Amino acid sequence: MSTVPSTTNNTGTSSTPNVNSALSSTMTQADFLKLMTAQLQAQDPTNPVDNSQFVSQMAQFSQLSATQQLDTDLQSMSSNVTSNMQTSQVLSSANLVNRQVLVPGSSASYDGSDAVKGAVNVTAASSVTVQVLDSSGNVIRSLPLGSQNAGLAQFSWDGKDDNGNAVAAGTYTVKAAAGSASLDTYLQGTVTGVGFGGSSVGTYLQVSGVGGVPLSQVAQIL
Repeated sequence: MSTVPSTTNNTGTSSTPNVNSALSSTMTQADFLKLMTAQLQAQDPTNPVDNSQFVSQMAQFSQLSATQQLDTDLQSMSSNVTSNMQTSQVLSSANLVNRQVLVPGSSASYDGSDAVKGAVNVTAASSVTVQVLDSSGNVIRSLPLGSQNAGLAQFSWDGKDDNGNAVAAGTYTVKAAAGSASLDTYLQGTVTGVGFGGSSVGTYLQVSGVGGVPLSQVAQIL
């Protein structure tokens, strides 16, 4: 799996004043009407505004009004399209309910009976080990996965410590490493619900044993 590099917009700061300046200098429909009214009031009665010039100004006023209305309609349309897309995504994601998925995570809820399953994101062929830690940070179980190729390497913890004793139900931490290099872990769980968490989160899945996870973070559907 690849890592998306962070990027910095070097031009965003310097362009902001120019954008604000352009917006502040834009003539609105009301400004245009005030200007025309003032022109008519201040005209010389002996030399009134030429008819063709006045008609041209009225045409510009009409064009401005139509443009502003078009902009309003487009914004409304865009909002409706976005809302419809969000609804459609939530509805289509409902097909994942009761399906098993792999999602990023290192904090697993063990119910005392079902094995905790997951995967390790192996970045290069290497020998991988998964560790399970209790709430005090003590390693209670080590799961050597042996040599693994790059990709997702599956693991399963049966809820027992290194001495073969069953541990109590609770929340445990899962860590993975290849030598001294830490590796990202994914946990497997059942999708129990789907929702929309706003524009910053988008569609999310409620995954058993993990919690709410953005749909975009699902690594695998099993």
